[in-house]
Amino acid sequence: MTTTDLVDDGIEGINAGPVTRWFSSHVTGCEPPLSFTLIAGGRSNLTYRVVDDAGQVYALRRPPLSHVLPTAHDMAREHRVITALGPTAVPVPATFGLCQDPAVNGSPFYVMEFVEGHIVRDARGAAEELDEATRRRAGESLADTLAALHAVDVDAVGLGDFAKRDGYIERQLRRWHEQFRNSQVEGLDTASAVTAVHDRLAASVPAQIGTSIVHGDYRLDNTVLGPDGTVRAVLDWEICTLGDPLADVGLLMVYWTDPGDEGALVGVTPTTVPGFPGRADMRARYEAASGRDLGRLDYYVAFGYWKLACIIQGVYARYVGGAAAGDRSSVDDFGRSVIRLAELAQDTLDTQDAS
Repeated sequence: MTTTDLVDDGIEGINAGPVTRWFSSHVTGCEPPLSFTLIAGGRSNLTYRVVDDAGQVYALRRPPLSHVLPTAHDMAREHRVITALGPTAVPVPATFGLCQDPAVNGSPFYVMEFVEGHIVRDARGAAEELDEATRRRAGESLADTLAALHAVDVDAVGLGDFAKRDGYIERQLRRWHEQFRNSQVEGLDTASAVTAVHDRLAASVPAQIGTSIVHGDYRLDNTVLGPDGTVRAVLDWEICTLGDPLADVGLLMVYWTDPGDEGALVGVTPTTVPGFPGRADMRARYEAASGRDLGRLDYYVAFGYWKLACIIQGVYARYVGGAAAGDRSSVDDFGRSVIRLAELAQDTLDTQDAS
């Protein structure tokens, strides 16, 4: 799939008239009328491709249509971090404006550059769109880009007050466990498995070494790749904060499936296609680029599985509440996935304890 493979779902979530007037007033060079198309793939914040009368293409981001959890889907935070990273070595879309007036579109939104390229979501897309050399370059670029993100001086880019710096894992455990409890679905019994992992993680949190910008959901399909596999843009910054950079590395390992391994999510295994570096190679690449000690990475991998279980529970709860906004693929597997992710977290902690 590329960024031009779109779902024509009308303009659900867009008040075309007021949004067009806002564009005219706030986006320099925009020429109405505008067309809006929901981009396939987003199950949380929604992204639309916006085209003006001159053919200029923009991307608009807004929260889900309903069932929005407390502290989630903050457009101002997402806009702020992308804007701050613009001058750095981290590839992000340029930002054009933020609207916080709910009278315009019912909820805040922001507008950014629409970056053309490949967004690889599954094995079929990886096989069809990238050759083996390009897949290897994509993996290497993903690891290098993550190291570059974690090297950004948060004070120098104006993000020193973006969030608390210390106690990241403890804060995340509290936050996601609360979100999980607020996302219960009738008939889906996941509480005991997820809570058991939470308690085990909370009892053995590693000491945080340093503070970095933490993307929070860093993976292959949250990047746009150029023709050679180089990362052109990192997307989906909605849960970005400050904290322990190894949490990003752990979650990347959760998503980075080796051939023959079970994927964290059913059908989401693009990195099993020949050419991609393996998990061990990705770890070594990041370790070399960042200079960080990854000796306790298993803890962060387990935390990544657990956090993903909480996220998937929330996505499933929004779907049940009618907020899937046109992208309803694979959601029936999500209930089973929450349990499986909790089991994988337990297995990873067992491996860590045995080593």
